Amino acid sequence: MPVYEYLCNGCGPFTDMRPMAECDEPQDCPRCENESPRVILTAPAFFCMPSDKRKAIATNERSAHAPKTLGEYKASHGSGCGCCSRKKPARLLTKTKSGAKGFPTARPWMISH
Repeated sequence: MPVYEYLCNGCGPFTDMRPMAECDEPQDCPRCENESPRVILTAPAFFCMPSDKRKAIATNERSAHAPKTLGEYKASHGSGCGCCSRKKPARLLTKTKSGAKGFPTARPWMISH
């Protein structure tokens, strides 16, 4: 269960652990028992989060509002990568002694048509 912050008009801020389904509901102050609304007083603790998770959250936030442009996408890949290259690789045509055409593949057991 997450910890939420509440602000009592008489006693000041306090925290309480509640189910997520009850996150927007007011909570009774532990001292004076007056109903207190939920507030956000402190920022989330991202400094203690692992760097890869922090980077993923930042990427998700950015992509929700400003997706990468084509230039930014290509800059993140090395030159000649197959995923964003528009040129198709040249296939080398080979011929056997009988004149049959063949294309070199990584699967030599496959029979071509």
